Amino acid sequence: MESYLKENFGGVKAKHSSDEALGRWRNVVGVVKNPTRRFRFTANLDKRSQAAAMKRSNQEKLRVAVLVSKAALQFIHGLPPQADYTVPADVAAAGFGVCAEEMSSVVESHDIKRLKAHGGVEGVLSKLSTSASDGLPASADKLAARQELFGVNRFAEAEARSFWVFVWEALQDMTLMILAACALVSLLVGIATEGWPHGAHDGLGIVASILLVVFVTATSDYRQSLQFKDLDKEKKKITVQVTRSGFRQKLSIYDLLAGDIVHLSIGDQVPADGLFVSGFSLLINESSLTGESEPVAVHAENPFLLSGTKVQDGSCKMLVTTVGMRTQWGKLMATLSEGGDDETPLQVKLNGVATIIGKIGLIFAVVTFAVLTQSLFWRKISDGSYFSWTGDDALELLEFFAIAVTIVVVAVPEGLPLAVTLSLAFAMKKMMNDKALVRHLAACETMGSATSICSDKTGTLTTNHMTVIKACICGKVKDVSSSSETKTLPTELPSSVVAMLLQSIFNNTGGDVVMNQDGKREILGTPTETAILEFGLSLGGDFSAVRKASTLVKVEPFNSAKKRMGVVIQLPGGALRAHCKGASEIILASCTKYLDEHGNVVPLDGATLDHLKATIDSFANEALRTLCLAYIDVDGGFSANDQIPIDGYTCIGIVGIKDPVRPGVKESVAICRSAGITVRMVTGDNINTAKAIARECGILTEGGVAIEGPDFRVKGEEELHELIPKIQVMARSSPLDKHTLVKHLRTTFDEVVAVTGDGTNDAPALHEADIGLAMGIAGTEVAKESADVIILDDNFSTIVTVAKWGRSVYINIQKFVQFQLTVNVVALILFLTVLVLLLVDEGSAPLTAVQLLWVNMIMDTLGALALATEPPNNELMKRTPVGRKGNFISNVMWRNIMGQAIYQFLVIWYLQAEGKWLFGIEGENSDLVLNTIIFNCFVFCQVFNEVSSREMERINVFEGILDNNVFAAVLGSTVVFQFIIIQFLGNFANTTPLTFTQWIASIFIGFIGMPIAAVVKMVPVDSA
Repeated sequence: MESYLKENFGGVKAKHSSDEALGRWRNVVGVVKNPTRRFRFTANLDKRSQAAAMKRSNQEKLRVAVLVSKAALQFIHGLPPQADYTVPADVAAAGFGVCAEEMSSVVESHDIKRLKAHGGVEGVLSKLSTSASDGLPASADKLAARQELFGVNRFAEAEARSFWVFVWEALQDMTLMILAACALVSLLVGIATEGWPHGAHDGLGIVASILLVVFVTATSDYRQSLQFKDLDKEKKKITVQVTRSGFRQKLSIYDLLAGDIVHLSIGDQVPADGLFVSGFSLLINESSLTGESEPVAVHAENPFLLSGTKVQDGSCKMLVTTVGMRTQWGKLMATLSEGGDDETPLQVKLNGVATIIGKIGLIFAVVTFAVLTQSLFWRKISDGSYFSWTGDDALELLEFFAIAVTIVVVAVPEGLPLAVTLSLAFAMKKMMNDKALVRHLAACETMGSATSICSDKTGTLTTNHMTVIKACICGKVKDVSSSSETKTLPTELPSSVVAMLLQSIFNNTGGDVVMNQDGKREILGTPTETAILEFGLSLGGDFSAVRKASTLVKVEPFNSAKKRMGVVIQLPGGALRAHCKGASEIILASCTKYLDEHGNVVPLDGATLDHLKATIDSFANEALRTLCLAYIDVDGGFSANDQIPIDGYTCIGIVGIKDPVRPGVKESVAICRSAGITVRMVTGDNINTAKAIARECGILTEGGVAIEGPDFRVKGEEELHELIPKIQVMARSSPLDKHTLVKHLRTTFDEVVAVTGDGTNDAPALHEADIGLAMGIAGTEVAKESADVIILDDNFSTIVTVAKWGRSVYINIQKFVQFQLTVNVVALILFLTVLVLLLVDEGSAPLTAVQLLWVNMIMDTLGALALATEPPNNELMKRTPVGRKGNFISNVMWRNIMGQAIYQFLVIWYLQAEGKWLFGIEGENSDLVLNTIIFNCFVFCQVFNEVSSREMERINVFEGILDNNVFAAVLGSTVVFQFIIIQFLGNFANTTPLTFTQWIASIFIGFIGMPIAAVVKMVPVDSA
């Protein structure tokens, strides 16, 4: 079976499957009982092709618009603006000078001419009644009026489906429709021949069973849909920095309105269409809309920003002009959402299993109907009534047909692929509570197979609460861990050095110091920027005063490839000065001078350089993150288009930033090791800092290798093949280094790799990895969009929780598959053997259609609910990972299936042959009593097998059984309903009430399956 599944259903991957692979398995599946339900959680390839066509069309339109805009630029300057636009009356009455449709057209078509006609960006600010410095006024009435005229920043979504839609979809099952038709005929014939109500019992029994199956199935599916809806809401919780009423604050992108002033920085996604107000070095990646991979420089001459594009470099203030479905991105997203997510590899595999068993079941059903029909014909021939057919004969033939159809219902495990979705939905909901947001279904199951985790250091292994605790300024190392020591530091340094240090800290930063709505000072920015700014403020610096004393000319934001940030400022006298900061050894290598203890600029001699390098190593060995600050006076001919100088700097000082290891990380790393998962640290920090943190976390062990990115990237293929398995720490790594490491682990060593990332440049590695894990707090929107799971608390321990849940999903689905295949195998063998060998003469089946439908519900919907929702336990992390090549239906599962199937078959076979003697059953009602006992024993065999299936290898199956309320509820309701069916619904289910002794015997026969399952588990088999 495994080879068949790999050949026909193995092309689908956890990520980036081709349309050809997605289409191939669908063709193999062929006819299914209920396509609507079976393929509900699979990609709609037709809708996807429509979305792709629309995307290509949009890209072409936008590409043309951009080209036309660029061509027009050279002609427009100097031409008088033409004012041929008329403001609609309702817009003018509300106090606005431009409507939503006009702004949408101007921005989308990059129409510089019409923008100039509106007075440029300043004119649009005025017409939208907003301010570049203070943003929108916070008046509720005015915001409501603005929302009414310009719309909300939300995309059109498909309406939530009601419960009755799921009922209707469950009714689309082809076999249930045939059974319903059989029930209708049975009702008509039964009432015509036997009268009401006795003649209606069989038909009504089938109808009641169908309705029960439909409503239980619909309830399960509806609950799943609600879980996915909740998760979709969480996925859409994206915030941006916005200025409103003069205060900078975080707002959901869905609360943005036309006229809002949004602050964008590297890694952000542009949340709406808009115009560039101010900023530096802004590069926008428009490939999602135009298809062009080359980034576009956005500035005052080309101020157009389109929703859905990404900030590749730089930062800016943006004026929102168009929101929601008026943007091209909104229209595109509405179409793309109809295509659905790719199906997961497990869903596809289980579709394959369902297909194989379904074909076998169909053959068995045909044989069953043929045998039963033949028995009827032989009886008629032997009775001499071949030409005399009564209503009873017709009902009997109809019952045979209903049984055959019901065998197809039971034999085709339609619930297998849906059990994956059920388990994934349950796990995703629970993982959300554990601070992990799963963006792609497949990530859940893939994480369970992970063999390697490549983790960032900052914010993942550490707390990301950074503080400057040491500083080396003017060649002297100072401890500044307490506020009192920081405050006295300026008195120990020349005033010129303090002024230069504050000028560097407050100007060369991606952060900001603002007053919030409560009137309190608030520092905005990354944890590193926040720590540096906090240090500057503790020195007595005034952020706004220092910033106003000079003018920013150029900004080069921090880049993980360059590992530095730089600015050029114009001083009050007109002179230009560049400040840079970044990785200590890189910035120090750019320095030729330093500030001595008297504040003088002196050449950087060998002794001083060695002292500064030793200081960096000393800080790093204490697990401190080190940054070097430097400056250079720039020639007057510098322009904003020139590159900031990269050498000739004067070193101002070196700071050591403490970022403590998160509590519980060491224990989590140990859990990973015991689970067979290798944890590697990949960081941009100094190698000594990285090694110190890695040792503290338990990542760097004896024999493990710590290497720097520059050394790693010059290694040859043979060296890498020998080196990579030993690497535990990679420091000073670039995004390309991380991508190379991940690619080698996946391809050369066939590992299943999970990778963490937070920056824009981490996107390639997140995309390459089997599971991309983005940080929810520190991560950029670009990183989150490339990730499969978002770690909401940025904590490594949460990654271990994701791995545990992933394993739980995988094992739970294996348990359910084992349970269901056992029932399938028993049912098919039972019908074939008992029918052919024992029942030819009598022409009656061991189980009726109603009874089979009840068994089907136990093993399908209820079985999935019980076994696919088991919570994870700590034992899961003591097993070795499945890896990339593990067989889903393992030898262990086949052993358990066959052991249990043989026992159940022998029991039913023996009861059919010797049951009357065993239970002392006599009289004309003996066949009905025996068939009721067989039915009861069969159901209790499934009940106890369900308990045994909780563990595939361990003997103790009762541990934690009461922790899973769903399992207990399903088991309890199954037993209660079975009692009701036997004792009270005999007319409909073809059963008769049993005695106390017969009940005890039925339960005992079912229970015996548990010790047999325990004995079978002791039989050694290859775990593959």
